[in-house]
Amino acid sequence: MNNSIFLPEIAEVISTRQLTAMEKYIELKIKETRKFNFNPGQFIQLSVFGIGEAPISISSSPFNKDTIGLCVRKVGDVTSAIHKLEAGSYIGIRGPLGNGFPVEKMKGKSLLFIAGGLGIAPLRSLINYVLERRDDFAKITILYGAKNPGEILFTNELELWKKRKDIAIDITVDKPDDNWSGKSGVITRLIPPLDLEPTNTYALVVGPPVMYKYVLLELQIKQIPEDNIIMSLERRMKCGVGKCGHCQINGVYVCMDGPEFSYHKLKFLSEAI
Repeated sequence: MNNSIFLPEIAEVISTRQLTAMEKYIELKIKETRKFNFNPGQFIQLSVFGIGEAPISISSSPFNKDTIGLCVRKVGDVTSAIHKLEAGSYIGIRGPLGNGFPVEKMKGKSLLFIAGGLGIAPLRSLINYVLERRDDFAKITILYGAKNPGEILFTNELELWKKRKDIAIDITVDKPDDNWSGKSGVITRLIPPLDLEPTNTYALVVGPPVMYKYVLLELQIKQIPEDNIIMSLERRMKCGVGKCGHCQINGVYVCMDGPEFSYHKLKFLSEAI
């Protein structure tokens, strides 16, 4: 393992699969033989040599320490280059970086996952952690919203989760097509019918910034304590180690102090949401 926080390690692309027109799942293995330990919610800096690097949330289960799974959306030069990689390619990684979700605090509690669009990718790591430690948690509810059926990620895994008797899952799309038989409308419509024990519930919210305001309103109606609402600001990160200042909000570095924050802390950062 490299001692420098600035020097990437070499990783090999083990496999790739196209999830949607814009998202690709990449599985990596560090070239230097070692276990990759991380907590759900952490991220890595992914480097395409000669092009640049980008922060990407880890999407795989933390119990799989041999490989690293990433869901990458094609939005710029670096991510477009990543989409062109095939098995056998090499790439640079720095990490894991940041803090993960407060797993220890959540033990014994009910968990409400609220994922919008690509937000399911970092939450997938935590969901898989929770499912492998199912007895450590109370009621598990997963809400997932996408713009349209063609943008739903991890469809096979979602079907497997639906078949489980020990969790509840609900999916909606903003714009259904002729083949969609599920629910339609924004994800906030899925919250009012929920039967929650407010003080015994943690809400884990990851999605586009526009979603947060309206989800927060619904969670406040449900009287979820502010410390129990955990949100991600992963979109603000750049260097990953608090040096560039790009993610700084009123003295708080998202990449080092986050990217997951409680709403109680975020509401005092006026620029955060």
